[in-house]
Amino acid sequence: MNTIKIGIIGCGNISSIYMENIPKFAQLELVACADLDLSRAQARAEQYGIARAYTVEQLLSDADISLVINLTIPAAHAEVCLQALEAGKHVYVEKPLAVTREEGRRILDIASTKGLLVGSAPDTFLGGGIQTCAKLINDGWIGTPVAATAFMMSRGHEHWHPDPEFYYQQGGGPMFDMGPYYLTALVALLGPIRRVTGSTGISYPERTITSAKKYGQTIKVETPTHIAGLLDFHSGAIGTLVTSFDIAGGTELPHIEIYGSHGSLRVPDPNSFGGPVFIRKTGTDWEPVPLTHGYAENSRGLGVAAMAQAILAGESDLHRASGELAYHVLEAMHGFHDASASGMHYQMESSCERPLPLSPFFTFE
Repeated sequence: MNTIKIGIIGCGNISSIYMENIPKFAQLELVACADLDLSRAQARAEQYGIARAYTVEQLLSDADISLVINLTIPAAHAEVCLQALEAGKHVYVEKPLAVTREEGRRILDIASTKGLLVGSAPDTFLGGGIQTCAKLINDGWIGTPVAATAFMMSRGHEHWHPDPEFYYQQGGGPMFDMGPYYLTALVALLGPIRRVTGSTGISYPERTITSAKKYGQTIKVETPTHIAGLLDFHSGAIGTLVTSFDIAGGTELPHIEIYGSHGSLRVPDPNSFGGPVFIRKTGTDWEPVPLTHGYAENSRGLGVAAMAQAILAGESDLHRASGELAYHVLEAMHGFHDASASGMHYQMESSCERPLPLSPFFTFE
């Protein structure tokens, strides 16, 4: 089998799961890693047996590398993606695609001009849990989907994260932190979004850090921490999405539920790859559904494997965690904020294809 040679830029915490998983995919070959701090790249290379530890410039100039995985901080996503594309390399980036719509659009435009692919996390929708849900919907188990609800409700990162300030600055907040998981799952199950509206608020203008490293320091909140949104899908389904860092007492709300003409489907946490999945037909109780698909464990890198498959086969529809999907999600997240500020619906300008489902127990290995 042919392989795609991979280089990772950004050797922070998230890099470890990619470096652990990439060797599990037969078509991926991780040959180098880079970081602004070369010593950190060297440490990761030694830890995971990666042949080359580079500066960013060295990695981008390595002609052997055809696909870059961009694991930098969100503020650097666009800059590094554009550098990789200008170097003639395909690029896959952690979520979100970019901080602004303008940056995201530029990434896609440059890629199109150069005939390169852009991919983006999250790829959790390719895991066994959500792929099982997609099969149930496609096979008609709940009839025609008419509505959906999705809830990401927590008390905020200052209680546990060692450096939580970013989450309360522009480009942070619960929508941009966790919204990509929920919106990507909804689009994977229901298709693209036509318009959104929403209300946003900053419940607590100042937060006090209680995690050990910066205990007692305060954070000025600059971005909404509670967002209640409505989505109209092109399919006709109507969705409700609430993301919040303001829920002190916890909740028992489900992560995602899809409601159809003949039943309901309870979707697992979209920040995970596995189950459980439950279905409830009219007049019955909730019943568990065995997963029909593999990759139920932490399989970050799955989207990269699908992207490599598309490159090697020359078939773009096999590229499921695509830049177009990520841009559509990015636009929707901004749309909730814009709608709240304007008091009007936000009409989506972008669209995307509903990602092609995986076959049951398909494997990239």
